[in-house]
Order: sequence, then C-alpha cells, then structure tokens
Amino acid sequence: MAQRTIARMYDDYGQAQKVVNELEAAGIPHSDISLVANDKTRRDSSGVASDDRTTTTETAAGTGATIGTVLGGGAGLLAGLGALAIPGVGPVVAAGWLVAALTGAGIGAASGGLLGALTGAGLSKDEADVYAEGVRGGGSLVTVRADEADAARVEEVMGRHGPVDWQERRASYGPEWKGFDETSHTRVRKYTAPSESGVGTGSGIETGSDVPDTGAGGSYAPGTDPGRRL
Repeated sequence: MAQRTIARMYDDYGQAQKVVNELEAAGIPHSDISLVANDKTRRDSSGVASDDRTTTTETAAGTGATIGTVLGGGAGLLAGLGALAIPGVGPVVAAGWLVAALTGAGIGAASGGLLGALTGAGLSKDEADVYAEGVRGGGSLVTVRADEADAARVEEVMGRHGPVDWQERRASYGPEWKGFDETSHTRVRKYTAPSESGVGTGSGIETGSDVPDTGAGGSYAPGTDPGRRL
C-alpha cells in the first residue's frame, strides 16, 4: 500500500514530544515517525542539557550503532534523539526515518538540507519552506510515513496539540519573504504567539550580522547564541 508523508510543526517542544508518544501508543511504528527539533528550544523546554543518549555528528561519524539509534532504533523514538547541525538551520536534535535524508543514510554528517529532505519525502516546496524556517526559528517538526488506512488516525493525533497552520504562518512572514534560504543572512524573526494584548507576533524580515550564518553545517561564531538566529 502506498505511503504518504504527514508533517506537522509545533512551536513548543513539549507539544511535539506528546505527539510522538501518542503516535507510538496508537500503534504507529516509531520507524515511521521522525522528529526534528531546534536543540536550544528543546533544552530550554526540558531545563536540562543534552544527555548521554545524544551524540554529535562528529562522534557519530563511522559509528553505525549510534546512527542506527538516531534513525529510529531502540525502545522508542525519543530515546534515540541525536544531535545534528543542519546547513542553514543550525543545531537540532533529531530521530527517525527523515534523519537518513539529512545524514546521507547513516554516513554520520548532516550532508543534506532540511528543505530538500522534506520535498524529497513528498511535501510541497511551499510547505517545506515554512517548516524549515520554523525549525530554524525554534520549532519542532514531526513527520510520519502513513498508509492511507492509518492517515486519518495519524492526523487526528497530530491535531490534538496545536500544530502550526503552515499557510497562516507563511502569511505572517509577509510578502517580502520568498522562501527558506539556507545561505542567506536575511532571516525571519522568530515567531512568538500573540499575547492577550495582541502583541507578540513575530512576522516580518530581519537583517543583520549579529548571528552569522555560513550556510555550512549551521556554524556559529564563538559566544553567539543559536537561538538568536531568528
């Protein structure tokens, strides 16, 4: 039976974490689930630094067992989170089948971009643009490979925890934004939900050199904060 990719982004890492747990509890194999989350947002949300289960791409290179865990092995998807640096996006934690497209199927280095991995999985360019920009800005992306028989169940679970409407998010970026560009020093401000006073939307384009973006592996100058990228 043909599979399709269902993707949802969450502004809060805890939301994405709950979605992954509920998908597994609903019987979706964790080999068909993937999570890519901004590492700083994940650590800020949990209040702890990366633990011993998280491995950098440098230490993962040439270590098949570790990469296998990141790709979805182990007791559950969240137990296999590993650290990667994605070009144009920066440091993330990731696990699941989508990691293969980011690492060259287990080579151990983030050789592909998130935008290309998502479009290669079947998402439209417009949707993938928003998700790549969103992860760069602090979001967490859950993707599922689902048969048509399971698609409605997967979408119901993923819809319970406030996923981003990607079309509304695209509109919030304004007409100046032409799509995700992993090599650009022009970046969209990090989105923040409106407060009760209506203040706090992060739409618009921001330029500057306070956060250098080399476009190669998400490198940062010493002393800069990756979370300030957007």
